[in-house]
Amino acid sequence: MSVITYIGLGSNLGDSRQILTEAVQKLASLGQVKVSKLYQSPPMGPQDQPHYLNAVVQLETDLAPLTLLDKLQCFEQESGRVRLRHWGERTLDLDLLLYGQDKIQNERLTVPHVGVMQRDFVLIPLLDLDPLLQLNGQLLKDLPILQLPTLDVLDAGNWADI
Repeated sequence: MSVITYIGLGSNLGDSRQILTEAVQKLASLGQVKVSKLYQSPPMGPQDQPHYLNAVVQLETDLAPLTLLDKLQCFEQESGRVRLRHWGERTLDLDLLLYGQDKIQNERLTVPHVGVMQRDFVLIPLLDLDPLLQLNGQLLKDLPILQLPTLDVLDAGNWADI
């Protein structure tokens, strides 16, 4: 049975646009995808690093949550994932943000993702894909953090070539 999931994508090392495009193409091998606009945002952690490119992919998949997580981590490794420090630079970061309406809490996975409600670089691309998306009964579009966004649209078109 298919489940609608949302995957957050981020990169600020290497050719980030190409890395994210390849990640979307790999995600498309797991099921039907829709892609948000492509954004640029300042780093959340240490400020002495490049800005990030961010997007969100809606993925309709039959994969179980931990199997999907394994695939995401495999895709990160295939892209030469580098993680130099906590909240630091990354070649590719793929986060399982939402898995249907499921709430998952175990040693490997927390869904909904911990930072969804506090990160405009996640919320705004999520809303590109579903403007009426709710989490815990809260319409995401009504969250106060969205009043002063910190990100810029880089590409509103079909940037991922899928």
